[in-house]
Amino acid sequence: MSYSPALIAHICGGSLGLLSGTAAMTFRKGSPGHVLAGKVFVASMLTMGSFATYLAITRNQPNNIGGGILTVYLIGTAWLTARRRDGETSRFDWVLLLIPLANGILSWMTGVKVLRSGHSSLDGVPVGMILFMGSVCLLAAAGDVRMLVSGGVAGVKRISRHLWRMCFGLFIASGSFFLGGSNRPLRLLSTVGIGKYLSPALFNTTLYLVLTILPLILLIFWLIRVRFTNAYKGKSASLASTSAD
Repeated sequence: MSYSPALIAHICGGSLGLLSGTAAMTFRKGSPGHVLAGKVFVASMLTMGSFATYLAITRNQPNNIGGGILTVYLIGTAWLTARRRDGETSRFDWVLLLIPLANGILSWMTGVKVLRSGHSSLDGVPVGMILFMGSVCLLAAAGDVRMLVSGGVAGVKRISRHLWRMCFGLFIASGSFFLGGSNRPLRLLSTVGIGKYLSPALFNTTLYLVLTILPLILLIFWLIRVRFTNAYKGKSASLASTSAD
């Protein structure tokens, strides 16, 4: 099977994003390992999301267009949040706000249309997932509005904003890889000659589901630790300095 350059870039970006994202969540926050893994993760995910959008447009896959754009938006704004100082915003943030707002509204309109038609899915995507992603987009837009109206975010709130957007971007990548159809993990490992040496029991839906939602579980863990413990009080400034190195 031949792969186009765009598809190869998309696959490589997604694979590297999964590995570096997992590493970033494993290392201590603010450590050199975390910073390096985070930079690789951002570059990989922006590559994956950009080419996912391009491929969706050229292949007439409208459901994937929103997912690609949302991934780029989440990772991009998470990176900006880490790079900026406490309370820093820009006029460009008002433009970025339109991305989740439009995506969320369109997702809900699509979901309601599917429900009214009597169907439970659209092109293989369950309507519940469409509405869930639409809700996440609207929550992200609401967070942007709150940030802009209040003059920026600082301290624990800034760390939380950076954290949830990075983790949800990782969730999108893991869902696309593990639950995207055609048994992508097995197909990828078989392509590089590793799949034939692994037990078929490893490639099952239950394991894929666990690996898909793992970023959300880790997100909840880190949000609780950041917001309800003293572990990261006063470390917001270091978030910007390390991300800018």
